[in-house]
Amino acid sequence: MAKVTISLDSDLAIEVMVRIGARSPQDAVELIIRDYLARGHRTEAITGDSADPDRFTDRRSAPEEGR
Repeated sequence: MAKVTISLDSDLAIEVMVRIGARSPQDAVELIIRDYLARGHRTEAITGDSADPDRFTDRRSAPEEGR
């Protein structure tokens, strides 16, 4: 896997490290990104992907007649 180098403000990196309990800025950013992506996958699993053709169909059933 390729590595990417990103520059961040030191105060931002330290705040993230403290909030999630990481020992290095690299670990903190990696954990946040992994959590963000996992949350997106869970949301798609529940609501469906935007390319899902059934997403926009009307799922309401027609009223029953004859009662």
